[in-house]
Amino acid sequence: MKTKSSSFLITLFSFFFLLAITPCLAADPDMLQDLCVADLNSTVKVNGFACKANVTEDDFFFTGLASPGATNNTMGSLVTGANVEKIPGLNTLGVSMSRIDYAPNGLNPPHTHPRATEMIFVLYGTLDVGFITTANKLITKNITKGDTFVFPRGLVHFQKNNGDAPAAVIAAFNSQLPGTQSIAVTLFAALPPVPDHVLTKAFQIGTNEVQKIKSRLAPKTR
Repeated sequence: MKTKSSSFLITLFSFFFLLAITPCLAADPDMLQDLCVADLNSTVKVNGFACKANVTEDDFFFTGLASPGATNNTMGSLVTGANVEKIPGLNTLGVSMSRIDYAPNGLNPPHTHPRATEMIFVLYGTLDVGFITTANKLITKNITKGDTFVFPRGLVHFQKNNGDAPAAVIAAFNSQLPGTQSIAVTLFAALPPVPDHVLTKAFQIGTNEVQKIKSRLAPKTR
């Protein structure tokens, strides 16, 4: 018969064992084979993508980060992703990258990556960057060419080019598909829409202001 003492020790050991392995579960799952190149056309639903049978070198190749992206848009910035949707060979590897270009005064607006920590390296230019902790503390820094900055997983963060010249960074993620939720677009341009009464109460503004913001963030139709 088990004593209360031995039961307690077993429970305590189980708790610390689970606590120890939790960090291992915080990113993409580990791969179980050499390759699992994503079959982006498969209808099979799995956590990630199903593996395709015929693999080529092009599944591991991408040229999209070599050239600056067009920043002639409302925010004055452009993110070019190099994730599993662009490089199928990244499936199950738990990494991806992107390039972010900023026009003078350009902004990569406040957003989060629910599945990854982000690390950026400045190619050129100067940026004001920052993230906000769950204690509502702003951690901010001015960074320039050759500098690196880290945005912890899931925290709201931004980058702003306050200079009079273009800027660009390369970003690295510990996920094949980190996901992005832009705060303003998520709240004011969701489909179906977030009810006005939720937004008016949350932001302490009137319905007219909510409608004005929604109209500015609504997808542009051609």
